[in-house]
Amino acid sequence: MTRTPEAFSRSTVEREGEGGAAWLAELPVIVEGLLGRWECVPDGEVMHGGVGLIVPVRRRAGGTAVLKVSFPHPGNAHEPDAFAAWGGRGAVLLLERDDERFAMLLERVQASTLAEVDDEDEVATVAGRINRRLAVHAPPNLPRLHERAAAWEEQLRKDAAELTHPLSRYAVDAAVATVRELGHIESDTLVHGDLHARNILRADREPWLAVDPKGYAGDPAYDGGTLLKSRALRLLEADDLRTAVRRTLDVFVEAAELDRECARRWAQFHAVQAAFGARRHGFRIARSGPRLDRLTEFVDRLATLLTERA
Repeated sequence: MTRTPEAFSRSTVEREGEGGAAWLAELPVIVEGLLGRWECVPDGEVMHGGVGLIVPVRRRAGGTAVLKVSFPHPGNAHEPDAFAAWGGRGAVLLLERDDERFAMLLERVQASTLAEVDDEDEVATVAGRINRRLAVHAPPNLPRLHERAAAWEEQLRKDAAELTHPLSRYAVDAAVATVRELGHIESDTLVHGDLHARNILRADREPWLAVDPKGYAGDPAYDGGTLLKSRALRLLEADDLRTAVRRTLDVFVEAAELDRECARRWAQFHAVQAAFGARRHGFRIARSGPRLDRLTEFVDRLATLLTERA
């Protein structure tokens, strides 16, 4: 019987409460059933992400893969749809799917991520190229980013009014303007939705492949902000944060073939969201303490820097 990592169990219960505990109790049986159905045997240490258990496997017909089972949540529902649409183009291959159990059998890649690369230009270039490759026609069943715009605006205004924060009125208004002007644009382009350096892994079939998509239809520039947030600890080490942020953005948009101003605005929106979210919920990697304080200060500075057009 597959053993669930303690850290994954703990974080799932903290996030999901009784529903998470009930799902964890069923998870070993779910995994064993899928292994039998897809004719696989465990082949390595069980891993996990934020919401999914990942079991390296060997297929009885030959070859390796990973079994991923995610906590049942609407935010995880369209991951297999995105993988199916890409068909291995810039992302791992989808081999099997069980939507009822939020489970997939996926191409196995290496454990090393783009976040481990020291060269910031290389990180931004790889992420930009992956972004461009993933920008294919979206399946009709995917949620549209423009459908979320009204809720984004409402939450931004609520957070700005209720929370104590150092963001200027101009910075908050700029994020709201992005939602109103870019957020309502309808597009049938497939967007990863969470394209950051930890979600791009080294692979054998191609040098790098994306994992863990949310799966939206919308503006591919939307993902520019997730990259910048993921580089927080590295960018904080820069001698000149403004120059480092602009350089990362410039390299990313050139590789992704995106409009720089659209990418900057989406990145600024993401940063304002993150600044408010940090004060309400913390970050997944830091819920309290000095590290949370440091990351919160960074997203405050990032939001301010990205408000500038230059």
